Amino acid sequence: MTSTTNRAMSRRYFPNIIITGTPGCGKSSHSESLVSHLNQELSKKGQEFTHLNVSDLAKERGCIESYDERLDTSVVDEDKLLDSLEVDLEKGGAIVDWHCCDIFPERLIDLVVVLRTDNSNLYDRLKKRNYNEAKLQENLDCEIMEVVLNDAREAYIPEIVIELNSNSAEEMDDNVERIGQWVTNWIKDHPDGVTNELDPELAALAREEQGDDEEEDEDFEIAEEGAYDSDDDEEEYDDDDKE
Repeated sequence: MTSTTNRAMSRRYFPNIIITGTPGCGKSSHSESLVSHLNQELSKKGQEFTHLNVSDLAKERGCIESYDERLDTSVVDEDKLLDSLEVDLEKGGAIVDWHCCDIFPERLIDLVVVLRTDNSNLYDRLKKRNYNEAKLQENLDCEIMEVVLNDAREAYIPEIVIELNSNSAEEMDDNVERIGQWVTNWIKDHPDGVTNELDPELAALAREEQGDDEEEDEDFEIAEEGAYDSDDDEEEYDDDDKE
């Protein structure tokens, strides 16, 4: 089977959605409820949505590289994690549940939902989790500074990033209903699915930029060689010039 055939077959017919936000904002509850809702509503479509709890999967798939004692949390090897999750994302129908969203390739993500929680509610939730003081304060600061929201807006086009409040069970139900309707519309609007490959124009641009970078590196090497080969300049060329 040729690579062209592989690319043609590499399509997803259900969207991939990231549910993200500061720890304690209700990502897992939203994700579980959304998956249940979607699988009931779309059971006749021949494919199920899957909840990808990245924190759990990182441990199960050996993607933990170290441990931060101050914040009492594991540090994930992001490259290894992405390699592990790419197959899941290419299938489509993934509900990605994690506090970090900007590491996932935009070509594989169709919607980014950033959950926001009032600090008083967030404080109570994190206290119940027995977070130490440093970890608790860092997460509160993260929510105040809108760190996750800003990361999402920088990593993805504005049209696919939405911000939803998550302070109560009622708000969660409304959010799930709203996202469910978006999924229904997405499926109707993409009867032939969408490609998992990088947009050809963007890929060509990336190759062109890479070619320009290589030419600049080559020109720099030639310039360096010229500095060494020039009889007039050789005596004045020292280690400081090389730096």
